[in-house]
Amino acid sequence: MHQFLPYAWFGGRCVPFAEATLSVATHALHYGTGAFGGMRAIPNPVDAREILLFRADRHVKRLSQSARLLLTELREETIHGAIQQFLQANQPTCPVYLRPFVYTSDLGIAPRLHNIETDFLIYGLELGDYLSPEGVSCRISSWTRQEDRSLPLRGKISGAYITSSLAKTEAVKSGFDEALLLNSRGKVSEASGMNLFIVRDGVLITPGVDQDILEGITRASVLELAQAMGIPTLERPVDKSELLIADEVFLSGTAAKVTPVRRVESTDLRSQRPVMDAIRERLTAITEGRDPAYDHWVTRVRLNG
Repeated sequence: MHQFLPYAWFGGRCVPFAEATLSVATHALHYGTGAFGGMRAIPNPVDAREILLFRADRHVKRLSQSARLLLTELREETIHGAIQQFLQANQPTCPVYLRPFVYTSDLGIAPRLHNIETDFLIYGLELGDYLSPEGVSCRISSWTRQEDRSLPLRGKISGAYITSSLAKTEAVKSGFDEALLLNSRGKVSEASGMNLFIVRDGVLITPGVDQDILEGITRASVLELAQAMGIPTLERPVDKSELLIADEVFLSGTAAKVTPVRRVESTDLRSQRPVMDAIRERLTAITEGRDPAYDHWVTRVRLNG
């Protein structure tokens, strides 16, 4: 059972969560014409009156760009302001996950993006570990990751997540924790809602943006950190067979953070993951505001009251 935060941003203001309701005829509900973001917010471990947001600027920019893919405008300043008011209203005391969402709010039945009303909301919930930090088992999904020529994959378009939903449920019902999707060219793309990394001979490798991936913010952070730490990085196509012989395999995402993959299909992977461990430790320090070199990645919100 999810523990939702008491207030939502809805209709341009903070209202009690139970009052943030939509009509059954809402256009986005029927056609998937929405785009969302996901942000983690944690109380500062040394000052609980201060909330830390990891790479809020990047998340806000991506959501604004996603809105443009839906042919609407959602200014970055509007999102930042709403998040500030949302946090002040809720006064979180534990780690939470924020879900901002831009969507077509019309009550029409025609699938379209022109001559249509849009709106923007935010809700949040308490969230610890989305996936086990000890590692997950993965299967190769029978579903194929969509192509950018059929869906604008540079944004987190809500309708695109039907494939992720099918793949995740298929994996869980067949005894696995998570799904890995191949793209239409048979290369590894990503997991149901996470990017994928492998390590081979000391090189950190991840599918590039030409492999129909979401341009993950945690993914970009991992690459930047690895380079700063002297770890060679490479963005290139990844074959399915490489997953089985890689020295390390792990996933990254806002909800998943950095999560090791311990098994792919019937193959158990190595339990020693020195590259991933080093990156995860550094990333955790940054998100908790303990790494001055990357303090610019953290937005600090001082709670009133």
